[in-house]
Amino acid sequence: MSERWTPDSWRTKPVMQMPEYPDAKALADVEAQLATFPPLVFAGEARNLKKALARVAAGEAFLLQGGDCAESFAEHGANNIRDFFRVFLQMAVVLTYAGAVPVVKVGRIAGQFAKPRSSSTEKVDGVELPSYRGDIVNDIAFTPQSRTPDPQRQLMAYRQSAATLNLLRAFATGGFANLGSVHQWMLGFLKDSPQSRRYRELADRISEALNFMRACGLDLESHPELRATDIYTSHEALLLGYEQAFTRVDSTTGDWYATSGHMIWIGDRTRQADHGHIEYFRGIKNPIGLKCGPSLKPDDLLRLIDVLNPDNEPGRLTLINRFGSEKIGDHLPGLIRAVQREGRMVVWSCDPMHGNTIASNSGYKTRPFDRILSEVKSFFAIHAAEGTHAGGVHLEMTGQDVTECIGGARAITHEDLSDRYHTVCDPRLNAEQSIDMAFLIAELLKQDRGSKVKPVPAAAGF
Repeated sequence: MSERWTPDSWRTKPVMQMPEYPDAKALADVEAQLATFPPLVFAGEARNLKKALARVAAGEAFLLQGGDCAESFAEHGANNIRDFFRVFLQMAVVLTYAGAVPVVKVGRIAGQFAKPRSSSTEKVDGVELPSYRGDIVNDIAFTPQSRTPDPQRQLMAYRQSAATLNLLRAFATGGFANLGSVHQWMLGFLKDSPQSRRYRELADRISEALNFMRACGLDLESHPELRATDIYTSHEALLLGYEQAFTRVDSTTGDWYATSGHMIWIGDRTRQADHGHIEYFRGIKNPIGLKCGPSLKPDDLLRLIDVLNPDNEPGRLTLINRFGSEKIGDHLPGLIRAVQREGRMVVWSCDPMHGNTIASNSGYKTRPFDRILSEVKSFFAIHAAEGTHAGGVHLEMTGQDVTECIGGARAITHEDLSDRYHTVCDPRLNAEQSIDMAFLIAELLKQDRGSKVKPVPAAAGF
């Protein structure tokens, strides 16, 4: 990997999971047009996220990453964005208080459109068509026209990402993220939750802390740290032509940055060391993620780290583990030991979603809440045993009241899945399940914090 890097040097390598566009010229025209568009994010914002993730790597913060499995054009709207952000903020406040450390908030949003697939085609009633690869590529409707990859959809994805980012920034800084309001939403959740008794102690302690701050003369409305927050965007960078179009030189440093999102990651299916995705990622300066599944061996991981983070820069690389509740104990310890032995600085994050997908007897794909939680618990236990920092979680979730994952406080059943199964790809935790999960992870953070992290002042933010 010592060859000279350019934004298009990935084109000289094999590339997996790329759609087959029928009109190469139309694709090239769209990519050229995208290259003239303004960036979605800025290099300075990506650097700020890298600094925050460096604190996670050092055990001084916690990463909360979550959002849709795949964003869709049909579900895009202000209410859906608001509802996601409201749930995400509640989760962050719970985790911040329990862990006594800042929570770095990174959404799977404003760019999470493309999806890798296990098969390039799908067969229904004897008819075989290209697989649905996300709204940025084709449409989910099972017709030849809908399933034909259309480069014009990349323009639609850009415009939706820009609109989403605009609203997120307004919510984050315009008073919507006021700490007092977020806590009131949480109390409303507890009022209706079957698990309210279990979570009440933590919620009451947060209430006492806020009341103490008010008694000391701290106005939650007037202090920026208490009425605004930082949120960053992320997505799987699957469509390298789209990513190349938004790869820009930072005028202050001369470095190349992907400006399609603050953080982008490499999927478990596209992490081949000599392929195009690794080639592209090695040249950009953003914080990046690497999905690590059961097939990844410790030596292969170290080789990838050498390529992706040769300077061992803290905050640069997040390893997102996705093993499944029954396999994490067989695979994660070996990866941790290899990384520790070589002194590599990484963020360890747990994706408890992808390894726990099952086929429901009702015909839907689903994920049992208990298995998701079990993998998170194992993640914390393994890091405690290895003396390392369980740095974060990576969840597929929504702010909507869907019925896609079974279990949780409401005990969604297989029969309930058909009620509100709206995902265009994989099942997501609904709003209540997401907050449930945050409270349960908070219990793990509380147990873990004594020996590994030092409390920080409340003004450090949530």
